[in-house]
Amino acid sequence: MKEIKIETKFEVFESVAQLPADVVSLMEKAIETRKNAYAPYSCFRVGAALLLDNGAVVVGSNQENAAYPSGLCAERVAIFQAGALYPEAKILQLAISAASDTNPTLSPIPPCGACRQSIAEYEFRQEEPIEIYFMGEKGEVYRSQSIANLLPLTFDKTSL
Repeated sequence: MKEIKIETKFEVFESVAQLPADVVSLMEKAIETRKNAYAPYSCFRVGAALLLDNGAVVVGSNQENAAYPSGLCAERVAIFQAGALYPEAKILQLAISAASDTNPTLSPIPPCGACRQSIAEYEFRQEEPIEIYFMGEKGEVYRSQSIANLLPLTFDKTSL
């Protein structure tokens, strides 16, 4: 038997104001887009904004459904929309903001497992890392240099 040790590393910014200027703008778009979430069941709203290498910004918000598995997270709404609108563009950065209608959301909220897998697919495809910034409704913002930091043991086309 052998042991494998996996470490992750994040940069922590105290607030949106401490982010690099270009990321402030992207996070503000995620926060604004969060307001468009359709979340009547969970009352948990998420907004995502992607910066593409062609300069376009693509946004998404979570969209729920009474048949829970039929909904879609903000991150996947944005990523799939970017793939549909700009299939050749690379994703440079992803900003995510989450807030609850019923409880303060003060800790950074990372992408769920399904979103991590979807982000990984695009990162593998473009062969370049995607910077990921995530936060709650206010407070600290975490930065990951790549999805590999959030999903270290990935499943990709080489596994098939």
